[in-house]
Amino acid sequence: MSIQYIYPEFEVIRNENRCIACRVCERQCANEVHSYNEDKKVMISDESKCVNCQRCVSLCPTRALKIVKSDCTLRENANWQNDTIKEIYKQAGSGAVLLSSMGNPKSFPVYWDKILINASQVTNPPIDPLREPMETKVFLGKKPDVIQRDENGNIKCEMPPQIELSMPVMFSAMSYGSISYNAHASLARAATELGILYNTGEGGLHEDFYVYGPNTIVQVASGRFGVHEDYLSAGAAIEIKMGQGAKPGIGGHLPGAKIVGDVSKTRMIPEGSDAISPAPHHDIYSIEDLRQLVFSLKEATEYKKPVIVKVAAVHNIAAIASGIARSGADIIAIDGFRGGTGAAPTRIRDNVGIPIELALAAVDQRLRDEGIRNNVSLVVGGSIRSASDVIKAIALGADACYIATAALLALGCHLCRTCQSGKCNWGIATQRPDLVKRLNPDIGSERLVNLMNAWRHEIKELMGGMGINSIEALRGNRLMLRGVGLNEKELEILGISHAGE
Repeated sequence: MSIQYIYPEFEVIRNENRCIACRVCERQCANEVHSYNEDKKVMISDESKCVNCQRCVSLCPTRALKIVKSDCTLRENANWQNDTIKEIYKQAGSGAVLLSSMGNPKSFPVYWDKILINASQVTNPPIDPLREPMETKVFLGKKPDVIQRDENGNIKCEMPPQIELSMPVMFSAMSYGSISYNAHASLARAATELGILYNTGEGGLHEDFYVYGPNTIVQVASGRFGVHEDYLSAGAAIEIKMGQGAKPGIGGHLPGAKIVGDVSKTRMIPEGSDAISPAPHHDIYSIEDLRQLVFSLKEATEYKKPVIVKVAAVHNIAAIASGIARSGADIIAIDGFRGGTGAAPTRIRDNVGIPIELALAAVDQRLRDEGIRNNVSLVVGGSIRSASDVIKAIALGADACYIATAALLALGCHLCRTCQSGKCNWGIATQRPDLVKRLNPDIGSERLVNLMNAWRHEIKELMGGMGINSIEALRGNRLMLRGVGLNEKELEILGISHAGE
């Protein structure tokens, strides 16, 4: 038996007085942590397999289980911390790149939490959203710089293609294959009921979901999986994925084990073959090349659909966005370094990219300075966790926000961060039929609708407290924000004053 250098991260605590050996935990655990000892007639646990997904804890009928973090640690060392040492043990044993899922868990600054929202008091009275009109509707796409009139003095109302949203939030890209059929069904149904959009991700669009086309963003990534004329025509908008926040500068990889059945058919690749999207689009090496693809997609859809370009937040994002705004794109989507993912190299997820708050402020200001802000709408994502984050993002210059992790949490995700294993006990990040069916799309869509309706109410209350009655009046209104605990450079980039000023 080889030496086990790493003690299990979690311990399963079973109350023997409560446990009735019903074996629910055994049946529910895809990681095979729990089993029944026939000789002793008791349940036993292999803690080395536990990922703390909390499925067994949630479904134990007698509350006999709890999962706790192990207190067995290596000797303290400020430089060589426990996680660092354990990662070296893993790589020494496997010779492989470390993979992780979901967003960056490191303790970098969360700027949303260092930004406060201003409120109206006497001179600019608040607005009561229960009794007075409050507009949360937004339109995404190119806007004219000035009002134009015809020879009779009537306003010209012709506009480039727009996305209409009932509120400034959309469900971000998560591909069919990385998440389950039932998860996609939940997102599509909820988006349709709410009057917002969801994004297919780079895995194509399952034939069952074409009915939700008016509330769908179809994505074109470097692998071109599932991309064909009907697919491009099905959605309300087309998104070109150049990068994502969790792994800037690299492509995507869906293991062959997940390329089964309808996933294979939808992506138009053989079953069992790895779906690899290279980091670069091999037809895009400049803004001019990007412009060619933008207009190819517009031509293919008769100029009826806005085109989005999605990029990761990196240090020169303002210059990149300036180029994209001149490429013919209608919308720029920027994904910050805390964005979620089904799988990414750990080192890249935890060390590459910049916070979305700083990227957004820098891009909005650059586009305004160059007089091209109306050329594009800005959509931002990368750990938008609440209605207050949405409000702060809009005040920093966003037109709308993407959410993904928050949506998965609404579906039951417990952030155990093992999506790459394909053993999601909550039926979300898996293709195993026995696990997929654990997520009921009727319940899932209802929970998503509830979450968004709650956020909509909070958005109205927050705007009302500021004395603002529309999202449009809030966009880029940085006077309504104040910073706490930020240095001068951070305040300068964000374009806000410190609290008390």
